[in-house]
Amino acid sequence: MRTAPASWGYEPHNGPALWGTLDPTFGVCALGTEQSPIDLTGGRRVELAPVGFDYRRSRIEVENTGHTIQMNPEPGSGIVLDGVRHELSQFHFHRASEHLVDGVPYPMELHLVHRDGSGGLAVVGVLICEGEESAALAPAWARLPPDPGESRAIPGEIDLAALLPPFRTTWRYRGSLTTPPCTEGVAWIVPDRPLPMSPAQIAAFAAIYPNNRRPVQPLGDRDLLRG
Repeated sequence: MRTAPASWGYEPHNGPALWGTLDPTFGVCALGTEQSPIDLTGGRRVELAPVGFDYRRSRIEVENTGHTIQMNPEPGSGIVLDGVRHELSQFHFHRASEHLVDGVPYPMELHLVHRDGSGGLAVVGVLICEGEESAALAPAWARLPPDPGESRAIPGEIDLAALLPPFRTTWRYRGSLTTPPCTEGVAWIVPDRPLPMSPAQIAAFAAIYPNNRRPVQPLGDRDLLRG
């Protein structure tokens, strides 16, 4: 019988530099050629079909996974990317941002993870800046579970559309999950404007996860598009 995968995390003994050695199924974390995150610098300007966002109001469950705070919405929200519908399965947070912009990190980053009918993945990465309180996230932030494995239902509904900042363009590239097993073939979409959260909201997350970011990976031969 196969043993469970080795524990991974963000500490010196199990952090990103070692992920590829912790379990055979994590090998692509070290050997992959299309890994995420990356430094969003430059980018080739092109005409891209806009992403169709279909985000609705939803009840959510907030879960402390042991690596991040993850929020699990009801089915029904999603995006249409290049004509293909991807359903929103969950969203979670990183501190500080995993993607950089011209070498500079943001205080946090939100990852909205979507899956199409064939299992293909698309992630919308929303950079988070310090500013006004996020009213949409306030009900969940009031009930953040501090302990790994703990989950809590949030009263009422959250307006998922309010998780998107107003933006004009997006960076897009082909990458991977930013946590083991670092699966490649992920379509990444990063809006060019950040989502504000209050200093108190950022501090509340940092009190639970002060550092759960993977360092940037080489872009290599991939195209970074902006449109």
